[in-house]
Amino acid sequence: MLDDIREYMLSSSQFGAFPYSFQNDNDAYKGCNVVIVGVPFDGTATYQSGTKMGPGAILNASVNVEPYDDELGEISTIGIYTAGTLNIEEIHTDTKKVIDALYHVSKGIVKDDKFLVILGGEHSISQGVIKAYKGKYKKLSILQLDAHLDLMEQFGGTRYSHASVSKRIVEDLKCKVTSFGVRVVSKEELAFVKKKKDAISVFYARDIYDNDDWHDRAIETLEEYVYITLDVDGLDVSIMPATGTPVPGGLGWYRTMDFLRKVYQKRKVVGFDVVELKPNPGNEAPNFLAANLVYKNIGYYKKYTRAQ
Repeated sequence: MLDDIREYMLSSSQFGAFPYSFQNDNDAYKGCNVVIVGVPFDGTATYQSGTKMGPGAILNASVNVEPYDDELGEISTIGIYTAGTLNIEEIHTDTKKVIDALYHVSKGIVKDDKFLVILGGEHSISQGVIKAYKGKYKKLSILQLDAHLDLMEQFGGTRYSHASVSKRIVEDLKCKVTSFGVRVVSKEELAFVKKKKDAISVFYARDIYDNDDWHDRAIETLEEYVYITLDVDGLDVSIMPATGTPVPGGLGWYRTMDFLRKVYQKRKVVGFDVVELKPNPGNEAPNFLAANLVYKNIGYYKKYTRAQ
C-alpha cells in the first residue's frame, strides 16, 4: 500500500527517536501499527497564519520525547511509522483539493488496518481523514477538543473553512460530533446546535475546566467507534499559546488527559489528529506539548483500545 500513497507524499523527519530495525520503508510500513501523516496547510487561516509549520515543529520536537512513559511504559514498541507530509505545493490554494488528497491517502492506510495519526495544519483537513474512516465504520462519531464549535456554513468565502469543519462532518459525512472545551460561539452556530441536537453535543469550558463530573455524560454521546480531533486551541493559553486563535479560559493538561484516557477505555478509538499548532519562534514548549500529546494518545490506543 505504501507505493500507492507515495505520489501524494513528501519525505519528512520520523516521529520520535526510537529503535529502528527494518531494512526499508516498505518493511517498516508493513510492520507498524501506527502511521503518521503531516499536512502542512493553512489556506483558510483568518486570524494568524502559520499552522502549515505545525507538522514540522511537532516532528522536530518529538525526537526529544522520552520513549518510556511513566504511565504507559514503552509506547513506541507498538510500531510507529511516519509516512511523510502531504505534498500540497500545487494545490495549496484549493482547500477542497487538499482535503480530497488527504482522503485518498487516508483511505488506503485505513484499509490496511493502521491506526492513523494526522499532524496539522489547520482544522479543515480533518474532513479528509474522517471521510476515509466513515467509509469503514458506518457508526462513527467524532470527539472534538476545540475552543470553537466550527459549525459555520461558510467562512471566508468557502464551505471548507477551518470554521466550518464540524458543519461539514455533521451535514456531509453524517457523523455525530461531541465538542469539549468550547468557549467561542456564534448565533448561527447555536441555532444549528439546537436544530441538530441529536447529532451535536457540546461541553463548554466554563462548566468542565475544574471537574470530571461531565466525563460519563460526554462518553455516552459517542458511538462505539470514535475519531478524535484535537484542536490545540481547546487547551488553555497558559500551556498552549502557539495557535492562531489563543482564546483564554481553556483546559489544562491533566484534566484533558484524564478524560481522553477514559474515552480510550470505554470506546474504540480508530484514529486522531492534532491540529492548529502555530509555532512561535523561540518558544519550543508548545511544540513539545503537541508531540507529547501525540505520543500519549498513541499510548492510550496501545494500552486500551487495541487491547479490546
